Amino acid sequence: MLTLTRTVRFAVNPPRLGPAATREGPNGYAGSPPVRGLGRHYEIDVVCGGGVDPVTGYLVNIKDIDRAVHATAVPLIARACAERPDADPADLLPEIREGLASTALGARIRSVRWRLSPYYSVEMASQEPGTVLLRQRFDFSASHRLHSPALSEEENRRLYGKCNNPSGHGHNYQFEPCVAMPGAGGERRFALDDLERLAEETIIRRFDHKNLCADTREFAAAGGLNPSVENIARVFYDLLAPAVREAGAGAQLRSITVWETDRTSATYPG
Repeated sequence: MLTLTRTVRFAVNPPRLGPAATREGPNGYAGSPPVRGLGRHYEIDVVCGGGVDPVTGYLVNIKDIDRAVHATAVPLIARACAERPDADPADLLPEIREGLASTALGARIRSVRWRLSPYYSVEMASQEPGTVLLRQRFDFSASHRLHSPALSEEENRRLYGKCNNPSGHGHNYQFEPCVAMPGAGGERRFALDDLERLAEETIIRRFDHKNLCADTREFAAAGGLNPSVENIARVFYDLLAPAVREAGAGAQLRSITVWETDRTSATYPG
């Protein structure tokens, strides 16, 4: 058993462009149809699972995934952009997943993730058809010093190197909460605006442009946690999870990922 992920990029272009709005281009990497005029660029990640065909070596032909997305998801999203531009993307996701499942891909689909921007996405997994995963990425800047009081000064310098600098050092951090919420629309749904507000109130105001070791209780040099990216991810989860839960609408924080650099990140719970 293995999984295969295919990303399909496309644009929903202004209908007044006529046939040119939906005309596919040769550059599928950048998106087909490509953006024309003031079009909207989207990406859909389709994850399929199963066994490999011994003859073709394929789990599934990626061209079949491309065709399925263009036959079902793209027209649905294009109609919504024209007729319901204020629709919640989470309300469209079940229909997108069901449309793809009705194609030749069938039961091999494991999940569908619609990336509305490089930082904002909604996802639905086949094993949780009643749940939508909402993700949005944020950033903040802070400084810290990695130092363990359980180690000697020499051991700290050897373990942490430059990160043990007594004056500290800084990072431009990013973090991405993943919120699980009911897929069926009701009177009120936890939405991107809610996540933006809670992330600002519980995390960004508390840690942005701070010396984590000197300005915060959680990572205080005397008695706080060592501000590694692993500990930061856990602290952020513990702060944001109750705020999401108390916001109602059945939303729960599933996990949070923190990037210390573009090469190092930690997710809690992992």
